[in-house]
Amino acid sequence: MLKTRVLKPADEAHSTPLLIKNLLLSGRRYESQHEIVYRDISRYDYTTFNQRICQLAHALTKAGVKAGDTVAVMDWDSHRYLECMFAVPMIGAVMHTINIRLSPEQILYTMNHAEDIFVLVNSEFVPIYKAIEGQLTTVEKTILLTDEADKTADLPNLVGEYEELLAAEPTSYEFADFDENSVATTFYTTGTTGNPKGVYFTHRQLVLHTLTQAGSMGALDSVRLLGNRDVYMPITPMFHVHAWGIPYTATMLGLKQVYPGRYEPELLMKLIKQEKVTFSHCVPTILGMLLNTSSAKEHDFGGMKVIIGGSALNRSLYEAAKAKGMQLTAAYGMSETCPLISSGYLNQELEAGSEDDRVKARIKAGLPVPLVEARLMDPEGNFLPHDGTTQGELVLRAPWLTQAYFREPEKSDELWLHGWLHTGDVATIDQHSAIEIRDRIKDVIKTGGEWISSLELEDLISQSPAVAEVAVVGVPDPQWDERPFALVVPAQGQDVSARLLSDHLKGYVAEGRINKWAIPSQIAVVSEIPKTSVGKLDKKRIRGEIAEWQKNDESFLSSL
Repeated sequence: MLKTRVLKPADEAHSTPLLIKNLLLSGRRYESQHEIVYRDISRYDYTTFNQRICQLAHALTKAGVKAGDTVAVMDWDSHRYLECMFAVPMIGAVMHTINIRLSPEQILYTMNHAEDIFVLVNSEFVPIYKAIEGQLTTVEKTILLTDEADKTADLPNLVGEYEELLAAEPTSYEFADFDENSVATTFYTTGTTGNPKGVYFTHRQLVLHTLTQAGSMGALDSVRLLGNRDVYMPITPMFHVHAWGIPYTATMLGLKQVYPGRYEPELLMKLIKQEKVTFSHCVPTILGMLLNTSSAKEHDFGGMKVIIGGSALNRSLYEAAKAKGMQLTAAYGMSETCPLISSGYLNQELEAGSEDDRVKARIKAGLPVPLVEARLMDPEGNFLPHDGTTQGELVLRAPWLTQAYFREPEKSDELWLHGWLHTGDVATIDQHSAIEIRDRIKDVIKTGGEWISSLELEDLISQSPAVAEVAVVGVPDPQWDERPFALVVPAQGQDVSARLLSDHLKGYVAEGRINKWAIPSQIAVVSEIPKTSVGKLDKKRIRGEIAEWQKNDESFLSSL
């Protein structure tokens, strides 16, 4: 290690650790009257919010939660969830955000693997909990979360109901300092094979991520996304990478925050209108559902800013949102990256250019945010040129990347091979450092010795007015190794066939955007496309269903 000059501090100098408790202080300082809103059920200001976190800290401590314990939460997006995101790590415990959309068997696995000691359970999930409670190996006590009048539930070792517990506790708490490298949160990411993998983040990582997120979203003038006069509502579940970390940023800045509970499209629209929401984030499929609600049909969103991540942002969704007064910007990250890595940015050259160039920049993964290093790597570990053309696996370094998978040393070594975090994404990086994701490594379609990007094909097909939704995967082919296959949901009142899509894509062949062999020779016209628990296209399941359809020669398959 390089030998540098390090000076001895004063004997009584205080070296402040980077702890989540420090994020809580400034929101009340800036805008104490701003509100935390939960559906149409509750609202209170930041002063009350801070007091409730202290009350929750007392309640958890009295119930027996100790520093280092893992406390799990099974809830919809709520004010309670936000309070837990602060109170649990602030007393030195670890918060496990359970993905309630996993199967009961997967939930059981994650709870046992994470070694959960205490569990806060929404009354809607009591049946799921009861189905697995006999197989839980570490849980000692439970706390009930409910919006119902009945504050009781048949839960094992029930400490009490959340609001009643808080009401009995003092509104101040002396939160101790401790090592900033202490684990603050954990959750499980699902892959295409095997059990879910546990990722975890420290106080230091979350604080640095929050500061960088606030700076990059608020200070980059060309795509300024977030300031503390915005009204924020997440449409990404809080169990999914802390709702992309934005609740921490919103709280630090003192934004009015609106939590919708279960995601019901019409309720989301009601809250957007009623609470005057100006900023949100979600995956493309959820936004598509929102824009298709009856109450969104004639609504002008008035410049509402929405970050799109989780899946590629295609041009047709961008244009549909823009037509309704909504400004979309793509961002890139993954569960292992906390998640923010890059987002769309328009430099002055792009700002002075064409609208087409500006849109292309907004819908790409964009530029790495401060403190992030991004490179391209080949399978042998060699770096590849950043020329906007050469493709390789995107690998990363940043202060907030998970350092390992919990109790998974072999998978951890694969994740950090050659000292860089491997994303599993094929990308290009241009001379200005802009990242363009071409595909997941496992989803790239290999045909006739060439690579075809399923993401690019999805983008181009989605621009047909006959198409409401599309997914493209590679299917085995005896001559070409693989061929692209498209699942298509038709737009209302439209008929879609393989011939119609072929004619649509031939225009892009003529422009040189794609080669002619990228045109799918067979498609399936469906009413719904399979999604994962967080709303992404479930391409593993899609490939399996296509194989069954082809074997049975289903009538809804359309061929050229």
